[in-house]
Amino acid sequence: MEQQLPRGYFGIGVEGISKGMNLGAILRTAHAFHASFSFTINAMVDVDKILLADTSIAINNMPVQAYRGLGDFTLPLGCRLVGVEITEDAVDLPSFTHPPAAAYVLGGEQDSLSPALVERCDFIVKIPTRFCVNVSVAAALVMYDRMVSLGRFAERPVRVGGPIAAQKQHRHGLPKWKKKRLARDAAATEALTGPTGAGPTGAGPTGKSGAE
Repeated sequence: MEQQLPRGYFGIGVEGISKGMNLGAILRTAHAFHASFSFTINAMVDVDKILLADTSIAINNMPVQAYRGLGDFTLPLGCRLVGVEITEDAVDLPSFTHPPAAAYVLGGEQDSLSPALVERCDFIVKIPTRFCVNVSVAAALVMYDRMVSLGRFAERPVRVGGPIAAQKQHRHGLPKWKKKRLARDAAATEALTGPTGAGPTGAGPTGKSGAE
């Protein structure tokens, strides 16, 4: 069955990443999870090492923007910035409701998100683990959580194992404005002609009066 993707879009990026293999793994995973774009801020990586890890060559399949610094960093209109960082007021990832349009940003291998970038975030989330995980693993967990939260999948059964029946394909109906217009047209037609097949009001199917 064809995969039903969540509505909206997302991008993912890293601030201050220094290892090309980690960035390559993030790009490859972002490509696999249907990310709309990816980005780096103040990155210091070897492009050749990126390609060693990113065997899908994500840069040929989605936009990847390299920002020199936070001052150059921009997002599409309406896109919410979600920082992935361990702070006191961060929301646990399993309890977080993902915005339909979102960009997720993580800190590099040796550092956290800069205070200036944290200030720009609309939300801060944390992954509830015993200790910090590799940045590429953290990125994969965030993207997986978004897919599970917003994707259209069959519900998990109470018993162990998978669902018995597959999720039904979503069928898109007519737009609301078109449904309303068709309903108005049908009501206007019925007012003029009466019920279907009755002809004008007071007349039989042929339009003649019932009295001779």
